[in-house]
Amino acid sequence: MTTTTTVMWFRRDLRLSDNPALAAAAHAAGTDREVVALFCLDDRLRRPSGHPRLAFLSGCLRALDDSIGGHLVVRSGRPENAVVELAREVGAERVVVAEDFGPYAHGRDERVDAALDRHDIELVRIGSPYAVPPGTILNGSKTPYKVFTPFSRAWRAHGWPQPIAAPRAVKWATGIDGEGVPAPPEVDCTLPEPGEAAAKRAARRFFDGPLADYAEARDRPDLDATSRLSAHLKWGCLHPRQLLAKLGRSHSHDVFRTELCWREFYADVLWHRPETAHRAFDETMGRMQVDTGKETDDLFAAWAAGRTGFPIVDAGMRQLLHEGWMHNRVRMIVASFLVKDLHLDWTRGARWFMEHLVDGDLASNQHGWQWAAGTGTDAAPYFRVFNPVAQGERFDPDGDYVRRWVPELRPIAGRAVHTPWSAPGGPPDGYPPPLVDHADEREEALRRYAEVRSGR
Repeated sequence: MTTTTTVMWFRRDLRLSDNPALAAAAHAAGTDREVVALFCLDDRLRRPSGHPRLAFLSGCLRALDDSIGGHLVVRSGRPENAVVELAREVGAERVVVAEDFGPYAHGRDERVDAALDRHDIELVRIGSPYAVPPGTILNGSKTPYKVFTPFSRAWRAHGWPQPIAAPRAVKWATGIDGEGVPAPPEVDCTLPEPGEAAAKRAARRFFDGPLADYAEARDRPDLDATSRLSAHLKWGCLHPRQLLAKLGRSHSHDVFRTELCWREFYADVLWHRPETAHRAFDETMGRMQVDTGKETDDLFAAWAAGRTGFPIVDAGMRQLLHEGWMHNRVRMIVASFLVKDLHLDWTRGARWFMEHLVDGDLASNQHGWQWAAGTGTDAAPYFRVFNPVAQGERFDPDGDYVRRWVPELRPIAGRAVHTPWSAPGGPPDGYPPPLVDHADEREEALRRYAEVRSGR
């Protein structure tokens, strides 16, 4: 076998263009040596991932393998064993990666670094899944930002490098044993097309169409008005830097730029506070009373199945089951309903989302849920209780989104679909009555928030 000097360990950067780690690996290898393309199947990451995300990952790996001539080497096992074994097997001097910042990923990379060092192999970390790596931006006191708006200003002021082209003529190593790209698990939902080329097509579709009206239409789940790029960003088939470069310096599309910043803010929060993946960011609010027991299990099951009797909530939960995705405005509505109408622990909803979302990202998901629950970084969240009827009437004004996902309600025309209990004869057969009285549960939520805030 030809002596190799560099392993390119792909993780959340399943693309060739604008991949600084890959460019560094190709440069380090030079013209007379080969680059080993590696992906490690890590059970610690696979086990909590739902089938939609694993199926999409399989497709992304297949697309990456095709783009490098079928030379992707897939190995299973603990990375501190599997990566080191491969690096020694091929005589590598270095393993190049894009840095990862999740709580598990950081510890994993420290273990791999130590294991490689014992064999005089270097772990080189270049680039990240973010325009500005978590931990980079600090406030004037040299401490992390806890509120989004000042972080956003500092993030813009910091800036980011321009995207780089894919390296030319990489000499990929051949003849190395691997397990092949894993077959995708069976899923009942329709997933986006995977891979770098598909991600670029999706970005072009968005920039050529919905972006023009994004600021006004992004909250409308009845319209095709969002980017649908979150799954591609999750696995790095597309980098946020590529999107930001395409936006340019114009302020005309600042709302979309801000949405990209939210992703970076939550990653930064999780980097500094890794325990907030499962515990409240605001420890005081984390002590708020939540309901438990058999009755709450039944309530959760109704919520998860889209059988709450509140049409906008049910439409969102059914969209999640059918597409592995949910419109962002509706994510906020269904989360508010679970924690403030049903009074359940936000972590239950967060786990359900991570099991079913194709774009499930730990930082964005957990802190999005904490935003809804009032336990996160928002400075004044305790009085925000979404009214599911008012939210439906405002953001799905003609009821088209609800009728798309809740076929029982299709006989009800217009915005009346948001209050099916008011229809002559009540809700259509097969559709449940409301699980709770929203007005009563809102008062109960506010009582609990006031109680925990007063320290009683």
